[in-house]
Amino acid sequence: MRVLVVDDHEELAETVAAGLRREGMAVDIALDGHAALERAMVNGYDVVVLDRDLPGLHGDRVCRALAEGGSRARVLMLTASGTVADRVAGLGMGADDYLPKPFAFTELVARIRALGRRAQPALPPVLVHGDLRLDPARRVASRDGRQLPLSPKEFAVLELLMGAGGAVVSAEELLERAWDEAADPFTQTVKVTVSRLRRKLGEPPLIETVAQAGYRV
Repeated sequence: MRVLVVDDHEELAETVAAGLRREGMAVDIALDGHAALERAMVNGYDVVVLDRDLPGLHGDRVCRALAEGGSRARVLMLTASGTVADRVAGLGMGADDYLPKPFAFTELVARIRALGRRAQPALPPVLVHGDLRLDPARRVASRDGRQLPLSPKEFAVLELLMGAGGAVVSAEELLERAWDEAADPFTQTVKVTVSRLRRKLGEPPLIETVAQAGYRV
């Protein structure tokens, strides 16, 4: 899942981003409204965690611009403005959910995952291909009953491939969806990750390379 965290308090933004990365998400950070819109125009985020009181361009205007621009990203407003009137106003501007500060991090993660599922075509809660099972909510993957020791990036790539239902997923799409904007598009990052994933999945091979197209399960 690709997430953009927007908050002018850099320490808070970094703390939230670090926690979400530990949950296996690819996270970028923006510290003001203009930077948030620029990133959202370039990157295909699943969820934008948006502070309301932002410098430069207010969070309400960012939210409205995303909604009017047809962004597929779901917006979670994360702000100290927690009255009913504030929540109603935020939802009326196009936000999909609203969580007041202070918040429990476990609740934030649960809400982001719920919004992420709504940003994509509906998938079963547990993905299954033959003897391979992947449970995104529990972050568990297993093959033939054997739990697989996958890194967050390996898990993310496998989830994208299995969620494609046999369709080919390009290396560019994998890079876009599983890595943040710091990833170098000219590296062999995806190829190396898929290679490691294949070794951990074992025999018989499950991930096929489709020449000049990408990968599929």
